Amino acid sequence: MLLVVDVGNTQTHIGTFDGDQLLEHWRFATVRRSTADELGAALRALLGLRGVTFDLIDASIVSSTVPQLRPEWTAMARAYLGHEMLVVGPGLKTGMPIRYDNPREIGPDRLVDAVAGFEKVGGPCVIVDFGTAVTHDVVSAEGEYLGGVIFPGVEISLEALSDRAAALPKIDLIEPRSLVGKSTVDAIRSGMIFGYAAMVDGIVNRLREQLGRETQALATGGLAHVVVPFCDSLDVVDDLLTLEGLRLIWERNRS
Repeated sequence: MLLVVDVGNTQTHIGTFDGDQLLEHWRFATVRRSTADELGAALRALLGLRGVTFDLIDASIVSSTVPQLRPEWTAMARAYLGHEMLVVGPGLKTGMPIRYDNPREIGPDRLVDAVAGFEKVGGPCVIVDFGTAVTHDVVSAEGEYLGGVIFPGVEISLEALSDRAAALPKIDLIEPRSLVGKSTVDAIRSGMIFGYAAMVDGIVNRLREQLGRETQALATGGLAHVVVPFCDSLDVVDDLLTLEGLRLIWERNRS
């Protein structure tokens, strides 16, 4: 059984695969000060919910946008799983040529998404990941990673708004009642949801002008469900895309 771990700045998403079949997956809050022992205890508890024990996990791979947690996850794997966990980064084969000024700058989750997106559609694509940041990662028709677009995520923008404007309340990210807000809360909610949907659509459409109208757009990420229903440019929504990308990269690095 393969364990895949996607460590984001806000959430950690883990899953288990039997061959190419995803068996289970879980999301939990990322705690940057977690130790290897704490990660092992959390993992044991989650796997135990489905009757899975550590001895059934014979391989693992991690992608982490939080640098201090990479060694903790690999230490956890050595101590509790009894093997070396692969880490997405320089030196790991992805099967995807990188056309980026400095490939070491690419967030591992972005590269994993790109690998999975191209594998899924087999042609030019844009992968939109709704997380702490909203990223658009671009893959050519030849399967090359070309680069992307990044802007702050919905939750970061909401926090900045409430921190900088003392009179504005914090809100829950739920569907707006209408485009025109009839209260301050409704107005903020409308601005966040419809505003982000418009930004995503605008960028995707601009990218299609460069890459071709046949370019497909895929959405993933923990906050995708908030904005995606109001976007018009997205072809595929796949909450599990990053986990699938981790599996593919692990397959391409099997000895």
